[in-house]
Amino acid sequence: MPSRREFLKASMLTAGALAAPRFAAAATAPSRGALPGAGGARVVSTWDFGVPANRAAWSVLATGGKALDAVERGAQVPESDLNNHSVGKGGYPDRDGHVTLDASIMDGDGRCGAVACLERIAHPIRVARRVMEATPHVLLVGDGALQFAREQGFHEENLLTPEAEQAWREWLKTARYKPVANSENLDYHRSMLPGGKHNHDTIGMLAVDAHGHLAGACTTSGMAWKMHGRVGDSPIIGAGLYVDGEVGGATSTGVGEEVIRNAGSFLVVELMRQGRSPQEACEEAVRRIVKKRPDGAKEIQVGFLALRRDGAVGAHAIQRGFTYAVCDAGKQDGLFASPSV
Repeated sequence: MPSRREFLKASMLTAGALAAPRFAAAATAPSRGALPGAGGARVVSTWDFGVPANRAAWSVLATGGKALDAVERGAQVPESDLNNHSVGKGGYPDRDGHVTLDASIMDGDGRCGAVACLERIAHPIRVARRVMEATPHVLLVGDGALQFAREQGFHEENLLTPEAEQAWREWLKTARYKPVANSENLDYHRSMLPGGKHNHDTIGMLAVDAHGHLAGACTTSGMAWKMHGRVGDSPIIGAGLYVDGEVGGATSTGVGEEVIRNAGSFLVVELMRQGRSPQEACEEAVRRIVKKRPDGAKEIQVGFLALRRDGAVGAHAIQRGFTYAVCDAGKQDGLFASPSV
């Protein structure tokens, strides 16, 4: 007759064996047959300006190109848009008048690269990819990032456009040079919800190509009138962007400090690994932010966007107004309003 210890050991092994298949099933991507056309390729991105960015990415995916190339190309569209004051050239400066850019890129195999507080380079997403491919590092910042970009042959230019400079000088009339809560989130015309639809600060993009490979990119000029040197979630792998080729990817937008505190995008992907749908994972990530800071959450916006390896999409935000764009063989200009708390 087995001893009590032997019985308990056998019971634990049996329970583990029974649980293992359920865990493995949750970690394995669903059937590729669920994906939309073009061999299953799909790209999603944050906000309304994700539509033209998606189209650029789709030009790569539709011809069988790689997800990594697609997100890099797509992210450059808002970086070049002078009417977009939250990404790339034309972005609003910090309170000292410097336009500083942040970006990250990540492949489904775990390779990643990022730059933060980068000045004078209009396409930080391209520099981020070079960090990934040409250095042993993940993140370069400030003068070091600029030095690397110069060595890689990137063109330098003044990123402060006349319109952005005018907005900054208007803000200076009433601004106080000290870290006042949310003062960096005030447009020079009106006060707006930090991280909201009129003051969002990033584009996040996720793609799966026809071969089932995943990649993501995130690029921003950060919050307007931020303190010089402030870095948000966008260039932080696991916060503003995270991709796992076996599961899916996630990206975020809004007030980056809250996303960093919760390792938001990593959390969304891990929840999907455990079996949550992309929608359920985004909802849980938002709930955690609200639960930790219920009073602060009333005055800010944070949104998450997720893409599972089978093409399923989820999005959720604290406040109303977060939109996301979806592009595949069936429709290249899909734009949807995210559910919210």
